[in-house]
Amino acid sequence: MQRISRLAVPITIVTLVFLVYACATNLPRGVESNPAALAQRAPERSFEHRSDAHAKDMLKDGKQIFRYDTFGSEDFWGGKLRLHDAIAGAAHGGVGPGLTARQALQLGLKVELGALPRILVEAVKGRSVDLGKVDTTLELLRANAVVGVTGFFDASTKRMTAIGIQCALCHSTVDDSLMNGIGRRLDGWPNRDLDIGKIVASAPTLKPFADLLGVDEGTVRGVLTSWGPGRYDAELGHDGKASRPDGKPTTTVMPAAFGLAGVSLHTYAGWGSVTHWNAYVANTQMHGKGTFYDPRLNDPQRFPLAVKSGAWNKRDTPDLITPKLAALHFYQLSLPAPEPPKGSFDAGAAARGKTVFEGKAKCARCHVPPLYTEPGWPMHSAAEMGIDDFHARRSPDQKFYRTTPLKGLFVREKGGFYHDGRFEDLSQVVAHYTRILNLSLNDGEKADLIQFLKSL
Repeated sequence: MQRISRLAVPITIVTLVFLVYACATNLPRGVESNPAALAQRAPERSFEHRSDAHAKDMLKDGKQIFRYDTFGSEDFWGGKLRLHDAIAGAAHGGVGPGLTARQALQLGLKVELGALPRILVEAVKGRSVDLGKVDTTLELLRANAVVGVTGFFDASTKRMTAIGIQCALCHSTVDDSLMNGIGRRLDGWPNRDLDIGKIVASAPTLKPFADLLGVDEGTVRGVLTSWGPGRYDAELGHDGKASRPDGKPTTTVMPAAFGLAGVSLHTYAGWGSVTHWNAYVANTQMHGKGTFYDPRLNDPQRFPLAVKSGAWNKRDTPDLITPKLAALHFYQLSLPAPEPPKGSFDAGAAARGKTVFEGKAKCARCHVPPLYTEPGWPMHSAAEMGIDDFHARRSPDQKFYRTTPLKGLFVREKGGFYHDGRFEDLSQVVAHYTRILNLSLNDGEKADLIQFLKSL
């Protein structure tokens, strides 16, 4: 056995030498290579390495943009509406009584715990900070701690000179870990507490809106204050419709900005992709400075105000929005749908409800797991859904509603379900589809289905 082992070593070496020689003498000849491909060889970083680094940069930049970029909107909210003056109050160079920190929290504005100086955190815990003072609001703005809002201050006078807004204003909230309205950020969660209409209505002047709509400022204030918390109308400035046929406001509930990876279209009526809507909102709703082009809005019959304002073909210089759309989109797609809290649903019933969801109730036909929307073109007519077509007809396509992704559904319980919050709870949603689809679900199956929806 030892003799065989000793012989094996030289035999192995000879074999390896022969194989190397054979490979070297059989190299392909006359085969050309792409110089661009050769340039990727070491010591240069590989394309894969650069792709990984690019992804990290996009995530970092996108988060910064989503949370803190005003896109130059301070020229509108501060320069034209003077909203900062209403917040500061007459005692601080503005107008009126000003906005106390308690009032700001009651309006649904949120404060990021991580942005607060430690001494202020301790003061809030010890209840030694007076939330009933405007000064506290201004200090929170100076600390850049108000989610989705940036105050601009004069370095010499210390007075607020303008205010700008970010994506996070409507599409982030906090976990209330310090107190109600103050906590750690929850990016992508719709702020269903935010009364954006009432906040905007407090501005000293609403002349830009009044001029566009062709009404007086009092009428504009009436419309804005009718919206209520967690609701917004993103089409008012284009079609001029302030009320539905039933007399209710034309608002929809704030949508989630999480769980969008793999989702084809954004918005309840499927106006376009996520990045289309980012450009639409940043330019036409936040009133940032950028470029937006959608010729579908160049329709004087359906979108008279978009034609009047030129919002369908907006081109500002400098463009503070377009260079940021890619990173913003990347960050949004990275936001996962949150998992429901433990104990918020019956796990056993949810397991049975999953079978009902995917079978007898026919839910999975449109809400396809694991996206819980439809791959491709997830659009359905109002007739298919058994509802009116008012909001569908306000979109460029005029007739469809999108299959909304269901993950993280528990986050959207406040304010109701569907685009306009018409269903107060999931039992009403299940009852609606049981009737429309003529489902033969017994009470137990309905209850199990509800628990499954709560588990998503």
